[in-house]
Amino acid sequence: MRTIVHLSDLHFGRVDHQLLRPLQELVARLAPDVVVVSGDLTQRAKTEEFKAARAFLDTLPGPQIVVPGNHDIPLYNVASRFLAPLRKYTRYVTLDLTPEYVDEEIAVLGINTARSLTFKDGRINREQIAQIRRRMGAVDPHLTRIIVTHHPFDLPDSFDKDDLVDRAPLAMRAFAECGVDLLLAGHMHVSHAHNTAERYEISGYAALMVQAGTATSTRGRGESNSFNVIQVEHDRVEVHRYSWVDGTGSFELAHTERFQRSGGTWTLTAEA
Repeated sequence: MRTIVHLSDLHFGRVDHQLLRPLQELVARLAPDVVVVSGDLTQRAKTEEFKAARAFLDTLPGPQIVVPGNHDIPLYNVASRFLAPLRKYTRYVTLDLTPEYVDEEIAVLGINTARSLTFKDGRINREQIAQIRRRMGAVDPHLTRIIVTHHPFDLPDSFDKDDLVDRAPLAMRAFAECGVDLLLAGHMHVSHAHNTAERYEISGYAALMVQAGTATSTRGRGESNSFNVIQVEHDRVEVHRYSWVDGTGSFELAHTERFQRSGGTWTLTAEA
């Protein structure tokens, strides 16, 4: 079994600082095999925000799979936005925009969906899709395959479909071909886990979409700060959501969902 800590939307520059140490300490106790951060490390892609994000990442265990979000591209500095949109991200966070972690049980691949031209929306291009095919197609077929992006490939019907990654249907067909199991994302500041069968009718295939809320930002959008702990064991996945509780000054287990894979389809089997 592998344990993944899934953080998202840290938004340094708009961080609730009282959450940082309890989060660091809990993540350390959880002893994850890999830490995933699915974008928006900063609020406005400022140097001091990236430095703070880098310092925070350095307190967390590794290995880490980190991808940028739309807030990690400068908004008001037009020259930087269009000429060097991820210059500060690659300087302070990582040069690798397609980070990968592979062991005997899981293969995790990060993909950058943040773009200068779309402002808040995300996009995946054909070259990235081809890269996913190559890299996921090359791993042992018994591994659980996981894709990390900032922008989601699926959302509940209550959300606007415009919030989905551009070219999502094309990417989903590629995911089906190379057996991608889990899709981890953020962006919406809302926690959710479900399979992709309702939106994407692909015979014999439904991936598990896991959405993380904001771990540390003051921009909660009606949901407490939270993060996911995902336990992966071949055909079974458990998604545990930890939420901030003001009364205790700590993140506490709030919800658990269990999913089972049959063939290429993940389905919910229990929740508590």
